[in-house]
Amino acid sequence: MRKSLFVLILAMAAPVSAQQPNPRQPAGAAISIYAPEQHDLYDGHFVISANRIHMVGTLDDPDGWDHMDNEARNVRPVTGTAEINVNEIQNTGTFEARLRIPEGDLVITLDRWNEFNACQNGGITAYLHEHGTDSGCGDSNWPKTLVFLAGWGFGHATLNGQPLYQDYEMHFMVTQGLRDRETLRVNYPMANKRLPAGETNPATQQIDFYIRSPAQNANNRPNRQVFTHFFGMEVTWK
Repeated sequence: MRKSLFVLILAMAAPVSAQQPNPRQPAGAAISIYAPEQHDLYDGHFVISANRIHMVGTLDDPDGWDHMDNEARNVRPVTGTAEINVNEIQNTGTFEARLRIPEGDLVITLDRWNEFNACQNGGITAYLHEHGTDSGCGDSNWPKTLVFLAGWGFGHATLNGQPLYQDYEMHFMVTQGLRDRETLRVNYPMANKRLPAGETNPATQQIDFYIRSPAQNANNRPNRQVFTHFFGMEVTWK
């Protein structure tokens, strides 16, 4: 009888352990929120501006750079804003950043949306968990975070009015605070972590956006030949 009961318990547990992570419903979460499409009044229209923007590294760092820079050793404030006006339901709209960086006037424009992975929902998605080791969406370069809005696609950039990048991969994400308010460091992976949520501060919000080349370079972090990365510490919903 005991052996039969043990076999039954194993049989019941197996499907649970084989389940894939759900970016909308993380296992063990103490609370949950309704998905956007469960709201009668959800129109999918997000209008957001980002300010207090910082650049990670430069446009011409020597081989072996770290443009994640979780330690915030090589970040600098730049002027300008990033502007988002998208419809998440229709996967339409615009993202553009106009920035004054040390090298001059940089404009980054997302030209077309693209779903690189299934969790990206056609190129624009809202209210899911991304990154970390168990979110079910994204890589582990950043801690797991609640993403309020994110977009993926292909874009271009100009510097001082001249073409700089063309048809490069682009991504933006508006998230819980990944970086410390004062030090700008990302405390990830966190030593002596005790609690199950990602290493973020839900009392703050930020934006990250980047444009990256198709060409790879294993010496760099992330492993791209180009990874031009910015983050903004002030996010305004309109």
